[in-house]
Amino acid sequence: MKRLLICLTLASISHAADEAAMRAAITQSLPLLERSSIIAIDERSNCFTCHHTGLPVMTFVTARERGFKIDAQNLQTQLQFTSDFLAKGRANYLQGKGQGGHAFTAGSALWTLKLGAWKADTTTEAVIEYLLGHQTDLDHWKPPSNRPPSEESPFSTTFFALEGIQHFGTAAQKERITVRIAQVRAWLLKTPAQNTEDRVFRLWSLHSVNAETKPAAQDLLRTQRDDGGWSQLENMSTDAYATGTALVALHRSGSVTAHDPAFQRGLQWLLKTQLPDGSWHVVTRSKPIQKYFESGYPHGKDQFISITAACWATTALALALPFGQ
Repeated sequence: MKRLLICLTLASISHAADEAAMRAAITQSLPLLERSSIIAIDERSNCFTCHHTGLPVMTFVTARERGFKIDAQNLQTQLQFTSDFLAKGRANYLQGKGQGGHAFTAGSALWTLKLGAWKADTTTEAVIEYLLGHQTDLDHWKPPSNRPPSEESPFSTTFFALEGIQHFGTAAQKERITVRIAQVRAWLLKTPAQNTEDRVFRLWSLHSVNAETKPAAQDLLRTQRDDGGWSQLENMSTDAYATGTALVALHRSGSVTAHDPAFQRGLQWLLKTQLPDGSWHVVTRSKPIQKYFESGYPHGKDQFISITAACWATTALALALPFGQ
């Protein structure tokens, strides 16, 4: 009995140490994300981006739910900035033209507002109209450009669009939304994923439309590396972007719990690879199509994919912690 108590005590200490490490990692990461998201609005006041607005909002909201103190004013600023950006394009949305980034931008901006509990308004209604009328020759939505990894997959564009139309759609739009979701569900079930980005957002999209997710989750778990993480492509090294997106999708889709061995191995990889300054470094493989600017996040020309990876990684770590502590 005494030996059993000792073993249980050691296990408890180990678990507490792991939680302490995760809290320390999140505490280190958040200030970098907050500072960079603020700078990005100053530098690019006319442009919503996933990497500096949408994903930081995801991370701030998740961290706040887990008891971390965040800059509430900055969170509100990011949400208002997102809403204002969409509002500037309202006329174009109603005309079916949209904004730069098309369905990917429209969907991800609506997803950002959803995460921040933004209320539906005439702007969100206009964006939904655009999404329902955009690419109707397809049974899904596709990205407007090939900017890997986050803007190359039709599954990611489809996920954000699905989340937007389901959350903000009005009663008058409901029938068309139902028809579109049925089309997309059929496409999701029959279309195989080609890489990690596909696997992540195919899983999440299937969950979004209440379809069977187990095979998609198994497909994603199958590609977990021996080191605990994931890579963007089979011939690439494990990185924080692929690992963070995989963990968040697996957890948010209900495919694994935070205590699942696969999830824990992924978390351990993230903890081991966080740099002393609180960041994660991922090397870009996307050709720049917009003017470069310094956002305050480390890693120079790799800072946009690195902050994207950090948002996913920090969110994954936060998901492993209990609410409100």
